[in-house]
Amino acid sequence: MGTRGGPAAPGAQNGRVREAVTSARRIVVKIGSSSLTTAAGGLDDGRVDALVDTLGALAADGREVVLVSSGAIAAGLAPLGLARRPRDLATQQAAASVGQGLLIGRYAASFARHGLTVGQVLLTVDDVTRRAHYRNAYRTLRKLLDLRAVPIVNENDTVATQEIRFGDNDRLAALVAALVDADLLVLLSDVDALWTGNPTRPGSTRITEVHGEGDLAGVDIGGAGRAGVGTGGMVTKVEAARIATGFGIPVVLTAASLAAPAVSGETVGTFFHPSSRRPAARLFWLAHATAPRGRLHLDPGAVQAVVDRRKSLLPAGITAVDGAFTAGDPVDLVDTAGAPVARGLVNYDAVELPGLLGRSTAELAAALGPAYEREVVHRDDLVLL
Repeated sequence: MGTRGGPAAPGAQNGRVREAVTSARRIVVKIGSSSLTTAAGGLDDGRVDALVDTLGALAADGREVVLVSSGAIAAGLAPLGLARRPRDLATQQAAASVGQGLLIGRYAASFARHGLTVGQVLLTVDDVTRRAHYRNAYRTLRKLLDLRAVPIVNENDTVATQEIRFGDNDRLAALVAALVDADLLVLLSDVDALWTGNPTRPGSTRITEVHGEGDLAGVDIGGAGRAGVGTGGMVTKVEAARIATGFGIPVVLTAASLAAPAVSGETVGTFFHPSSRRPAARLFWLAHATAPRGRLHLDPGAVQAVVDRRKSLLPAGITAVDGAFTAGDPVDLVDTAGAPVARGLVNYDAVELPGLLGRSTAELAAALGPAYEREVVHRDDLVLL
């Protein structure tokens, strides 16, 4: 999030109108399961149509809209005779495989009332951390927007494993906003704003703006939504706001019922001010969307080269290897105390690396062939933590 005293213009408030909202041309909107479905599962047609009417008006105004929508698992509960959201991954995936079709079909019908076509984009973590997959995800979203379609993004729950999940769609929405270089992220929930505590408890007050971490001191962030069909809660929304504002994207957090005034710039909900800088999008994803599959222990010289001089990591600077990873996986680079200093995509399998440690690339090329004259982690695939 931004800091007090920083540039005011990107998140300026102009009386009753938020200029950062009204000037946004590319908007990512995230809606949660509890705002689309009943507690027993099944889509609420009225809620879907109300959301689509708001987004359709944005599109008619010439703005680009990307919708990150939860609800696939929740929509699949009733058709499968499930009384509540399952806890085990296999049943969740079964519900998602039924519900995703229902969800996208309902959106397609609703957006068609506005003359708009939708495109389904299902993502896993691998789709946005491996270089080729990342480029494909970006190109698909960009082309859909160029064709005046509305991308509807969700995590690919039917194939994602526990190890490669985003975890919740609030986080996914923040990362998608960075991927498409959005001007605004709108997080829609069943709560009208960020409060200092449970809104139903006496003494809790609504927070209208967040400039930085200091504004969150003492805030009691609760758990999952009231409907009990989602995975997120206020804690995941605040974390999503941290991710997005760290990329320079302002965030509005409010209730789904207030979507129309929120995107019109009215001062509903909570407005999170952005930072003034935007890091490289793919490395931003690497830092925030991935879980490390292993660790590479660096000697002091390698730490200095990677952190201070922004160099690639070579085999000579590695003292030990932890984990069971393959080439292309994310790994943490740790200092002599074991503290992570960077994360990167490794170019070797874990089983290959022990025999390479401490040796120069020239020595390795001479002994093992030219294929070994390469970095363990290239600086273009490395982000400091």
